Amino acid sequence: MKIGFIGLGIMGKPMALHLKTAGHEVCAPERASLTAELRDALTILPDAAAVAKAAEVIILMVPDTPDVEAALFGAGGVAEGLAPGKLVIDMSSISPTATKAFAARVAEKGCDYLDAPVSGGEVGAKNASLTIMVGGSESAFERARPLFEAMGKNITLVGDTGAGQTCKVANQIIVALTIEAVGEALVFASKAGADPAKVRQALMGGLATSRILELHGERMIKRTFAPGFRIELHQKDLNLALQAGKELGVALPNTASTAQLFAACAAMGGAADDHSGMVKALETLAAHKVAPDA
Repeated sequence: MKIGFIGLGIMGKPMALHLKTAGHEVCAPERASLTAELRDALTILPDAAAVAKAAEVIILMVPDTPDVEAALFGAGGVAEGLAPGKLVIDMSSISPTATKAFAARVAEKGCDYLDAPVSGGEVGAKNASLTIMVGGSESAFERARPLFEAMGKNITLVGDTGAGQTCKVANQIIVALTIEAVGEALVFASKAGADPAKVRQALMGGLATSRILELHGERMIKRTFAPGFRIELHQKDLNLALQAGKELGVALPNTASTAQLFAACAAMGGAADDHSGMVKALETLAAHKVAPDA
């Protein structure tokens, strides 16, 4: 297929290159930040409107709801290049409510829309092993399936428009609360005098095991907080959860407290740290580090 890809950051770059490797033609809008590798692999066009005009399917992978709105409907945006029959796929993690509004505006132009946020982080993007949670029609999903299969492994049509974003918000609640639990446990064990590396090794064999304990627990012990997935982005996702909870009348008490720990990390200058860096807020509260800084 002819694919337009907007958002070639930590996640988007490997995703676009996997599509190219799978045999699709991939174009992207001009950006000063584009690497030589991307310029060699992709067709670079002046703006998002030109990308949408040239492509059958337009994929967005940008940080937040306002970024999606600007990419779609701003000056020189995707909407200016749409024609009936095209498919827009938003793989960003944004507001489910806004997603429904964006999809309706795209539908007015005779185009299909899928919300398809991902989980798996930079590692999953590089390994083409992302979990992809999709909202939209079954026909649009089937049309996009070969593209999803080039970028991910666990691919699920969750429901109608917005369901993919709702699923991603749920995912981010679980991930954040599990990071908090792992951090709290390792701070406790370390301050009690146990070797946190051996505690983690022991826990990996029991019911407490998880990918978070495996990957992020190791980051906490080795003090490797380069992203990954930035704290500021996870803050954004938990804010989406809390806003949706408010709209739905659903109490999310532990999500709220975990969001405050991320806020504390950001206030201490750690907004760009990997989200495993939440442990630093817990360490401050305990006046004790899991392990010495490298």
